[in-house]
Amino acid sequence: MTEPLRGASPSVVRSAFDAADPLPGASGRGPTDMGGFGGVVDGRVVRDVLGRQPVYTEADADDPTAAGAWAFAPSDLDEPVAVPPGTVRTAAGDSQRLALPEPAVDEPEPAQRAVDDALTGALGLDTDGRPGDTAVAFSGGVDSALVAAGLPTAPLYVIGFEGSHDIAAAREAAAAMGRSDDLIVIELDHETLREAVPRVAAAIDRTNPMDVSIALPLLLVAERVHEDGYDRLALGQGADELFGGYSKVVDPAEDHRVAADTVRTAVSETIDSLPAQLERDVCGLQAVGVDPVTPFLQDRVVDAALRLPGELLATAEERKIALRRFARRKDVLPEGVASTDKKAVQYGSYVSRELDRLARQAGYKRRMDDHVGQYIRSLCE
Repeated sequence: MTEPLRGASPSVVRSAFDAADPLPGASGRGPTDMGGFGGVVDGRVVRDVLGRQPVYTEADADDPTAAGAWAFAPSDLDEPVAVPPGTVRTAAGDSQRLALPEPAVDEPEPAQRAVDDALTGALGLDTDGRPGDTAVAFSGGVDSALVAAGLPTAPLYVIGFEGSHDIAAAREAAAAMGRSDDLIVIELDHETLREAVPRVAAAIDRTNPMDVSIALPLLLVAERVHEDGYDRLALGQGADELFGGYSKVVDPAEDHRVAADTVRTAVSETIDSLPAQLERDVCGLQAVGVDPVTPFLQDRVVDAALRLPGELLATAEERKIALRRFARRKDVLPEGVASTDKKAVQYGSYVSRELDRLARQAGYKRRMDDHVGQYIRSLCE
Protein backbone atom coordinates (compact mmCIF):
# COMPACT_ATOMS: atom_id res chain seq x y z
CA MET A 1 0.00 0.00 0.00
CA THR A 2 1.34 3.43 -0.93
CA GLU A 3 2.09 5.68 2.00
CA PRO A 4 -0.28 8.67 1.97
CA LEU A 5 2.33 11.34 2.69
CA ARG A 6 6.05 11.70 2.01
CA GLY A 7 8.64 14.09 3.43
CA ALA A 8 6.90 15.29 6.59
CA SER A 9 4.38 14.31 9.24
CA PRO A 10 0.72 15.32 8.85
CA SER A 11 1.08 17.75 11.75
CA VAL A 12 3.92 19.62 10.02
CA VAL A 13 1.94 19.83 6.77
CA ARG A 14 -1.16 21.09 8.57
CA SER A 15 0.91 23.68 10.37
CA ALA A 16 2.58 24.81 7.14
CA PHE A 17 -0.73 25.44 5.40
CA ASP A 18 -2.53 26.86 8.45
CA ALA A 19 0.26 29.41 9.02
CA ALA A 20 1.03 29.90 5.31
CA ASP A 21 4.63 29.01 6.20
CA PRO A 22 6.35 27.76 3.03
CA LEU A 23 9.55 26.62 4.79
CA PRO A 24 8.41 25.01 8.04
CA GLY A 25 11.69 23.19 8.54
CA ALA A 26 13.40 26.58 8.73
CA SER A 27 10.94 27.91 11.29
CA GLY A 28 11.79 25.43 14.01
CA ARG A 29 8.44 23.62 13.87
CA GLY A 30 9.34 20.99 11.33
CA PRO A 31 12.18 18.47 11.35
CA THR A 32 15.58 20.05 10.72
CA ASP A 33 16.17 17.93 7.63
CA MET A 34 12.83 18.94 6.12
CA GLY A 35 13.01 18.41 2.38
CA GLY A 36 9.50 19.13 1.23
CA PHE A 37 6.33 17.06 1.27
CA GLY A 38 3.73 15.59 -1.03
CA GLY A 39 0.75 13.26 -0.82
CA VAL A 40 -2.68 13.20 0.79
CA VAL A 41 -3.59 14.61 4.19
CA ASP A 42 -7.01 15.50 5.59
CA GLY A 43 -8.75 14.78 2.30
CA ARG A 44 -6.42 17.05 0.31
CA VAL A 45 -3.65 16.33 -2.17
CA VAL A 46 -0.74 18.60 -1.22
CA ARG A 47 2.70 19.51 -2.49
CA ASP A 48 5.37 21.72 -0.90
CA VAL A 49 6.38 25.13 -2.17
CA LEU A 50 9.41 23.91 -4.16
CA GLY A 51 7.77 20.73 -5.39
CA ARG A 52 10.42 18.53 -3.81
CA GLN A 53 7.96 15.64 -3.48
CA PRO A 54 6.12 15.29 -6.83
CA VAL A 55 2.53 14.08 -6.70
CA TYR A 56 -0.01 13.56 -9.50
CA THR A 57 -3.74 12.98 -9.95
CA GLU A 58 -5.85 11.62 -12.79
CA ALA A 59 -6.99 14.35 -15.15
CA ASP A 60 -10.64 13.27 -15.03
CA ALA A 61 -10.85 12.21 -11.37
CA ASP A 62 -14.04 13.32 -9.60
CA ASP A 63 -12.23 12.92 -6.29
CA PRO A 64 -8.45 13.33 -6.70
CA THR A 65 -7.84 11.96 -3.20
CA ALA A 66 -9.56 8.62 -3.87
CA ALA A 67 -7.55 5.43 -4.06
CA GLY A 68 -6.20 5.01 -7.57
CA ALA A 69 -6.86 8.65 -8.46
CA TRP A 70 -3.50 9.96 -7.30
CA ALA A 71 0.11 8.71 -7.24
CA PHE A 72 3.71 9.76 -6.65
CA ALA A 73 4.74 8.56 -10.13
CA PRO A 74 3.09 9.63 -13.40
CA SER A 75 3.50 6.12 -14.78
CA ASP A 76 0.98 4.86 -12.20
CA LEU A 77 -1.86 6.89 -13.74
CA ASP A 78 -3.53 6.94 -17.16
CA GLU A 79 -3.60 10.73 -17.57
CA PRO A 80 -1.41 12.22 -14.83
CA VAL A 81 -1.58 15.89 -13.96
CA ALA A 82 1.05 17.22 -11.56
CA VAL A 83 -0.08 19.11 -8.48
CA PRO A 84 1.59 22.54 -8.68
CA PRO A 85 4.05 23.41 -5.93
CA GLY A 86 2.50 25.01 -2.85
CA THR A 87 -0.96 23.83 -3.88
CA VAL A 88 -3.86 22.01 -2.25
CA ARG A 89 -5.95 19.94 -4.69
CA THR A 90 -9.45 18.72 -3.82
CA ALA A 91 -12.59 17.77 -5.74
CA ALA A 92 -13.35 21.51 -5.86
CA GLY A 93 -10.11 22.25 -7.73
CA ASP A 94 -6.67 23.68 -6.98
CA SER A 95 -5.89 26.33 -4.39
CA GLN A 96 -2.45 27.95 -4.32
CA ARG A 97 -1.69 28.21 -0.61
CA LEU A 98 2.08 28.59 -0.29
CA ALA A 99 4.51 30.89 -2.08
CA LEU A 100 8.28 31.08 -1.81
CA PRO A 101 9.16 33.96 0.54
CA GLU A 102 10.99 37.10 -0.56
CA PRO A 103 12.97 37.98 2.55
CA ALA A 104 15.07 41.09 2.95
CA VAL A 105 18.64 40.79 1.71
CA ASP A 106 21.18 40.29 4.50
CA GLU A 107 24.52 42.03 4.71
CA PRO A 108 27.35 39.87 3.29
CA GLU A 109 28.89 38.68 6.56
CA PRO A 110 25.69 37.57 8.36
CA ALA A 111 24.42 36.14 5.08
CA GLN A 112 27.54 34.00 4.72
CA ARG A 113 27.33 32.87 8.34
CA ALA A 114 23.74 31.77 7.84
CA VAL A 115 24.73 29.77 4.76
CA ASP A 116 27.65 28.22 6.65
CA ASP A 117 25.41 27.14 9.53
CA ALA A 118 22.67 25.80 7.26
CA LEU A 119 25.05 23.81 5.08
CA THR A 120 26.98 22.42 8.04
CA GLY A 121 23.79 20.93 9.44
CA ALA A 122 22.23 19.90 6.14
CA LEU A 123 25.34 18.08 4.95
CA GLY A 124 25.82 16.41 8.32
CA LEU A 125 29.28 17.89 8.90
CA ASP A 126 28.44 18.49 12.56
CA THR A 127 27.57 14.89 13.38
CA ASP A 128 29.38 11.57 13.59
CA GLY A 129 26.35 9.43 12.86
CA ARG A 130 26.05 8.93 9.10
CA PRO A 131 23.52 6.67 7.36
CA GLY A 132 24.97 3.49 5.89
CA ASP A 133 22.32 2.99 3.21
CA THR A 134 23.29 6.02 1.14
CA ALA A 135 25.51 6.34 -1.94
CA VAL A 136 26.60 9.58 -3.64
CA ALA A 137 26.17 10.67 -7.26
CA PHE A 138 29.61 12.16 -7.78
CA SER A 139 30.79 14.18 -10.77
CA GLY A 140 33.76 15.99 -9.28
CA GLY A 141 32.14 19.42 -9.03
CA VAL A 142 31.83 21.41 -5.83
CA ASP A 143 28.17 20.42 -5.31
CA SER A 144 28.62 16.66 -5.33
CA ALA A 145 31.95 16.98 -3.53
CA LEU A 146 30.28 18.80 -0.63
CA VAL A 147 27.61 16.08 -0.48
CA ALA A 148 30.40 13.47 -0.42
CA ALA A 149 32.19 15.34 2.37
CA GLY A 150 29.13 14.81 4.54
CA LEU A 151 29.18 11.07 3.79
CA PRO A 152 32.85 10.17 4.28
CA THR A 153 32.38 6.40 4.03
CA ALA A 154 29.79 6.30 1.24
CA PRO A 155 30.61 4.97 -2.24
CA LEU A 156 30.89 7.62 -4.95
CA TYR A 157 29.34 6.81 -8.34
CA VAL A 158 30.21 8.60 -11.58
CA ILE A 159 28.84 7.77 -15.01
CA GLY A 160 29.85 8.69 -18.55
CA PHE A 161 31.36 7.53 -21.79
CA GLU A 162 35.05 6.71 -21.91
CA GLY A 163 37.07 9.91 -21.90
CA SER A 164 34.16 12.03 -20.70
CA HIS A 165 34.66 15.20 -18.66
CA ASP A 166 32.68 13.87 -15.69
CA ILE A 167 34.75 10.72 -15.26
CA ALA A 168 38.01 12.66 -15.48
CA ALA A 169 36.77 15.32 -13.05
CA ALA A 170 35.46 12.71 -10.60
CA ARG A 171 38.76 10.85 -10.57
CA GLU A 172 40.69 14.06 -9.99
CA ALA A 173 38.39 15.26 -7.22
CA ALA A 174 38.25 11.88 -5.49
CA ALA A 175 42.04 11.72 -5.47
CA ALA A 176 42.30 15.24 -4.04
CA MET A 177 39.83 14.29 -1.29
CA GLY A 178 41.62 11.01 -0.51
CA ARG A 179 38.56 9.08 -1.74
CA SER A 180 39.89 7.30 -4.84
CA ASP A 181 39.10 3.90 -3.34
CA ASP A 182 35.47 4.97 -2.87
CA LEU A 183 34.97 5.92 -6.52
CA ILE A 184 32.94 3.58 -8.74
CA VAL A 185 33.02 4.39 -12.47
CA ILE A 186 30.10 3.35 -14.67
CA GLU A 187 31.20 3.50 -18.31
CA LEU A 188 28.47 3.90 -20.90
CA ASP A 189 28.31 2.50 -24.40
CA HIS A 190 25.86 2.94 -27.27
CA GLU A 191 23.93 -0.25 -26.62
CA THR A 192 23.35 0.70 -22.99
CA LEU A 193 22.21 4.14 -24.09
CA ARG A 194 19.73 2.76 -26.63
CA GLU A 195 18.36 0.19 -24.22
CA ALA A 196 17.87 2.76 -21.43
CA VAL A 197 16.00 5.41 -23.40
CA PRO A 198 12.51 3.77 -23.33
CA ARG A 199 12.77 3.01 -19.62
CA VAL A 200 13.85 6.55 -18.81
CA ALA A 201 11.12 8.11 -20.95
CA ALA A 202 8.49 5.93 -19.24
CA ALA A 203 9.78 6.76 -15.76
CA ILE A 204 9.78 10.53 -16.27
CA ASP A 205 6.80 10.65 -18.68
CA ARG A 206 8.81 12.82 -21.12
CA THR A 207 10.52 12.24 -24.45
CA ASN A 208 12.17 15.59 -25.17
CA PRO A 209 15.96 15.27 -25.66
CA MET A 210 16.97 17.61 -22.84
CA ASP A 211 14.99 15.85 -20.12
CA VAL A 212 15.91 12.36 -21.36
CA SER A 213 19.62 13.19 -21.57
CA ILE A 214 19.59 14.59 -18.03
CA ALA A 215 17.51 11.80 -16.49
CA LEU A 216 19.26 8.91 -18.26
CA PRO A 217 22.64 9.01 -16.46
CA LEU A 218 20.91 9.60 -13.14
CA LEU A 219 18.58 6.64 -13.58
CA LEU A 220 21.43 4.34 -14.63
CA VAL A 221 23.44 5.36 -11.56
CA ALA A 222 20.37 4.67 -9.41
CA GLU A 223 19.98 1.21 -10.94
CA ARG A 224 23.60 0.36 -10.15
CA VAL A 225 23.31 1.79 -6.64
CA HIS A 226 20.22 -0.34 -6.04
CA GLU A 227 21.97 -3.44 -7.36
CA ASP A 228 24.83 -2.74 -4.95
CA GLY A 229 22.43 -2.72 -1.99
CA TYR A 230 21.85 1.00 -1.36
CA ASP A 231 18.39 2.47 -0.88
CA ARG A 232 19.24 6.17 -1.13
CA LEU A 233 21.27 8.33 -3.48
CA ALA A 234 22.62 11.68 -2.31
CA LEU A 235 22.59 14.39 -4.97
CA GLY A 236 23.74 17.97 -5.42
CA GLN A 237 20.38 19.05 -6.86
CA GLY A 238 19.38 22.62 -6.13
CA ALA A 239 22.84 24.10 -5.59
CA ASP A 240 23.03 25.75 -9.02
CA GLU A 241 19.54 27.19 -8.77
CA LEU A 242 19.80 28.49 -5.20
CA PHE A 243 23.37 29.75 -5.18
CA GLY A 244 23.78 31.27 -8.66
CA GLY A 245 25.50 28.50 -10.56
CA TYR A 246 24.26 29.26 -14.07
CA SER A 247 26.15 31.51 -16.48
CA LYS A 248 22.91 33.24 -17.46
CA VAL A 249 22.59 34.90 -14.02
CA VAL A 250 25.97 36.68 -14.20
CA ASP A 251 24.89 39.52 -16.50
CA PRO A 252 21.14 39.04 -16.79
CA ALA A 253 20.40 42.43 -18.33
CA GLU A 254 22.44 41.33 -21.37
CA ASP A 255 21.41 37.67 -21.44
CA HIS A 256 18.37 36.69 -23.51
CA ARG A 257 17.91 33.49 -21.50
CA VAL A 258 16.44 35.36 -18.51
CA ALA A 259 13.87 38.12 -18.16
CA ALA A 260 15.49 39.52 -15.01
CA ASP A 261 17.89 42.45 -14.88
CA THR A 262 19.70 41.74 -11.59
CA VAL A 263 21.61 38.72 -10.33
CA ARG A 264 19.15 38.12 -7.49
CA THR A 265 16.07 38.22 -9.70
CA ALA A 266 17.78 36.01 -12.27
CA VAL A 267 18.51 33.49 -9.53
CA SER A 268 14.84 33.64 -8.54
CA GLU A 269 13.96 32.64 -12.10
CA THR A 270 16.21 29.59 -11.89
CA ILE A 271 14.65 28.62 -8.56
CA ASP A 272 11.24 28.70 -10.24
CA SER A 273 12.48 25.94 -12.59
CA LEU A 274 13.11 23.50 -9.74
CA PRO A 275 9.63 21.87 -9.45
CA ALA A 276 9.64 20.67 -13.07
CA GLN A 277 13.22 19.45 -12.74
CA LEU A 278 12.41 17.55 -9.56
CA GLU A 279 9.41 15.87 -11.16
CA ARG A 280 11.87 14.46 -13.67
CA ASP A 281 14.70 13.54 -11.30
CA VAL A 282 12.74 12.21 -8.33
CA CYS A 283 10.45 10.10 -10.51
CA GLY A 284 13.43 8.67 -12.37
CA LEU A 285 15.15 7.57 -9.17
CA GLN A 286 12.07 6.22 -7.46
CA ALA A 287 11.17 4.21 -10.57
CA VAL A 288 14.12 1.95 -9.78
CA GLY A 289 13.54 1.82 -6.02
CA VAL A 290 15.98 4.50 -4.88
CA ASP A 291 15.07 7.56 -2.82
CA PRO A 292 16.89 10.86 -3.41
CA VAL A 293 18.73 12.68 -0.63
CA THR A 294 19.06 16.39 -1.44
CA PRO A 295 20.86 18.37 1.29
CA PHE A 296 20.86 21.62 -0.69
CA LEU A 297 17.06 21.55 -0.88
CA GLN A 298 16.45 21.38 2.85
CA ASP A 299 14.31 24.24 4.14
CA ARG A 300 17.12 25.73 6.22
CA VAL A 301 19.44 25.92 3.20
CA VAL A 302 16.72 27.41 1.00
CA ASP A 303 15.95 29.99 3.69
CA ALA A 304 19.60 31.05 3.96
CA ALA A 305 20.13 31.13 0.19
CA LEU A 306 17.12 33.40 -0.38
CA ARG A 307 18.74 36.07 1.82
CA LEU A 308 22.04 36.23 -0.07
CA PRO A 309 23.07 39.50 -1.70
CA GLY A 310 23.97 39.37 -5.37
CA GLU A 311 27.67 39.73 -4.63
CA LEU A 312 27.60 36.34 -2.85
CA LEU A 313 25.77 34.66 -5.71
CA ALA A 314 27.61 35.34 -8.94
CA THR A 315 30.01 37.76 -10.59
CA ALA A 316 31.86 37.74 -13.88
CA GLU A 317 34.78 36.05 -12.10
CA GLU A 318 32.99 33.37 -10.06
CA ARG A 319 29.62 31.69 -9.56
CA LYS A 320 28.15 30.05 -6.44
CA ILE A 321 30.35 32.35 -4.37
CA ALA A 322 28.79 31.71 -0.94
CA LEU A 323 28.83 27.96 -1.53
CA ARG A 324 32.51 27.98 -2.48
CA ARG A 325 33.41 30.24 0.45
CA PHE A 326 31.75 27.73 2.74
CA ALA A 327 33.81 24.91 1.23
CA ARG A 328 37.03 26.87 1.80
CA ARG A 329 36.25 28.53 5.13
CA LYS A 330 35.23 25.29 6.78
CA ASP A 331 38.21 23.48 5.25
CA VAL A 332 35.78 20.92 3.90
CA LEU A 333 37.23 20.56 0.41
CA PRO A 334 40.65 21.01 -1.17
CA GLU A 335 40.95 24.36 -2.95
CA GLY A 336 41.10 22.73 -6.37
CA VAL A 337 37.78 20.99 -5.78
CA ALA A 338 36.11 24.00 -4.17
CA SER A 339 37.04 26.16 -7.17
CA THR A 340 36.31 23.76 -10.00
CA ASP A 341 33.65 24.38 -12.62
CA LYS A 342 31.99 21.47 -14.37
CA LYS A 343 29.63 20.80 -17.20
CA ALA A 344 25.98 19.87 -16.80
CA VAL A 345 25.53 16.10 -16.53
CA GLN A 346 24.10 15.65 -20.03
CA TYR A 347 27.22 17.27 -21.48
CA GLY A 348 29.84 16.17 -18.96
CA SER A 349 28.84 12.51 -19.34
CA TYR A 350 28.66 12.83 -23.17
CA VAL A 351 25.11 11.44 -23.11
CA SER A 352 23.70 14.36 -25.10
CA ARG A 353 26.50 14.14 -27.66
CA GLU A 354 26.15 10.39 -28.15
CA LEU A 355 22.35 10.52 -28.40
CA ASP A 356 22.83 12.99 -31.23
CA ARG A 357 25.35 10.64 -32.84
CA LEU A 358 22.99 7.64 -32.58
CA ALA A 359 20.12 9.68 -34.00
CA ARG A 360 22.15 10.64 -37.06
CA GLN A 361 23.36 7.06 -37.53
CA ALA A 362 19.71 5.95 -37.48
CA GLY A 363 18.87 8.40 -40.28
CA TYR A 364 17.60 11.34 -38.21
CA LYS A 365 19.76 14.12 -39.63
CA ARG A 366 20.34 17.47 -37.99
CA ARG A 367 18.52 19.27 -40.79
CA MET A 368 15.34 17.54 -39.61
CA ASP A 369 13.15 19.23 -37.03
CA ASP A 370 13.84 17.84 -33.53
CA HIS A 371 15.94 15.01 -34.95
CA VAL A 372 17.06 13.65 -31.54
CA GLY A 373 13.50 13.82 -30.21
CA GLN A 374 12.26 11.87 -33.20
CA TYR A 375 14.92 9.24 -32.56
CA ILE A 376 14.01 8.97 -28.89
CA ARG A 377 10.34 8.50 -29.73
CA SER A 378 11.23 5.80 -32.27
CA LEU A 379 13.06 3.87 -29.56
CA CYS A 380 10.07 4.18 -27.25
CA GLU A 381 7.79 2.71 -29.88
